[in-house]
Amino acid sequence: MKILRRFAIAALVATAGVGSVGVAGLRINTTHSIPPGIYWLTDRQVTTGATVLMCPPQIPLIAEAHHRGYFGAGFCPGGYEQMFKKILAAKNDVVSIDAAGVSVNGSRLPNTAQVSTDPAGRPLPDYRVENLRLSGDDVLLIADNSPLSFDARYYGPVDRSHIRGVVVPLLIW
Repeated sequence: MKILRRFAIAALVATAGVGSVGVAGLRINTTHSIPPGIYWLTDRQVTTGATVLMCPPQIPLIAEAHHRGYFGAGFCPGGYEQMFKKILAAKNDVVSIDAAGVSVNGSRLPNTAQVSTDPAGRPLPDYRVENLRLSGDDVLLIADNSPLSFDARYYGPVDRSHIRGVVVPLLIW
């Protein structure tokens, strides 16, 4: 365990400020979307509740978020960094999103309330949807670990083709 811990510290120093870095299946998360740590990208089935690595959709809102520095540059389409998020809703789930947060099948999810401005005081999107039944290709990707995450609470469901795979923690801190 000492060797793995030393590797994790060395990797963090080498990638300071980077949200996700990967070698083969290894991924290092330094954000608070999920607990910071070292994760392994698997070929496990993509299901509700799974933590996934995803490429953000190429939409103007995401381009603005990238410009504001919410996430870095990477190898996703648009030159975006991959993000860690959790699948909180999928096919046939009914989703509602408002300022108070995200509801799935009538249950309000914790840590999903929207905030009106980012830490720099810039306005955030006021995304709203009521009782949207997700199609077979739609997923709702949220970082329910962080009430300040920039995720589906601001832009809604995305196509599951944005998912690169399921990640599992090897060492978190």
